Amino acid sequence: MRLFNRFIKKEKVSQQRGEPLKRVIPVWRSFGSLAALAVIFIVGMGTAGVWSWNNGMVKRAFDQTKWNLITFSGTLGFTAEDVLVVGRSQTAKDDLLKAVRLARGAPILAYDLNKARQRVESLPWISSATVERMLPNTILLSVSERHPLALWQRKGRFELIDRTGKIILGQSIEKFSDLLVVVGKDAPENASALLGILETQPQLMNLATSAVRVGGRRWNIQLKGEIDIRLPAEQARAAWSRLAEYESRHGILNSDVRMLDLRLPDRVIVQKNPSGSEIKLKSGRKT
Repeated sequence: MRLFNRFIKKEKVSQQRGEPLKRVIPVWRSFGSLAALAVIFIVGMGTAGVWSWNNGMVKRAFDQTKWNLITFSGTLGFTAEDVLVVGRSQTAKDDLLKAVRLARGAPILAYDLNKARQRVESLPWISSATVERMLPNTILLSVSERHPLALWQRKGRFELIDRTGKIILGQSIEKFSDLLVVVGKDAPENASALLGILETQPQLMNLATSAVRVGGRRWNIQLKGEIDIRLPAEQARAAWSRLAEYESRHGILNSDVRMLDLRLPDRVIVQKNPSGSEIKLKSGRKT
């Protein structure tokens, strides 16, 4: 009771002095305020971060840190010193090195692999390439080269073509003079299919010197000794096989033969020179 009376008296004295009574704030309201402040802080930091990113501050800081680390890696021995090339056959070594553009002694982590690949793939002989780092100090270059297939004769000139029919630019043809010569506007894109047919009979393939595309549908093949072989538009593989059979049985590829027409499915027409007389072979027998 004494304590209660003291409290009453103290309250009365405070009222008499005009002092305001202390206000008690619930705990849940205090926590809500703190939470609101936290949300405002997070949102504010996020907004500042977006503003910094949009203004390039974060990116510049990131780039600066990255290059500082790359430079530091060079002091640890991670420098570009050697180039290891895999798959090179036709491409000149100097041309590859120029395309690689390796700055020896520079940090190897600073070397741009993608740009190096693009430069290498722009070389005439290169079909595709991969460029990799072999830490600590070697660049690995793996190349896939284009395969020369034939010589395309057009407008009095010869151009080297690959298996896809594309021209391999800037190449002299002297060392490829033994390749088949193809003639015709659409000869390059059809040459690979033709070679696939000719290769089925190697003994005849070795005699073929040129092929002329006729009407965008079929081929005339010239063999050594200026013997012309007229293949059909359809079933050319079967006709080429029949020619091999006729040669095996009759030996028709002699010096007197100038033309063999295989366009009929069941026979071959043989034209001799100089009389121009024709011999028709049917089912392997002379008629």
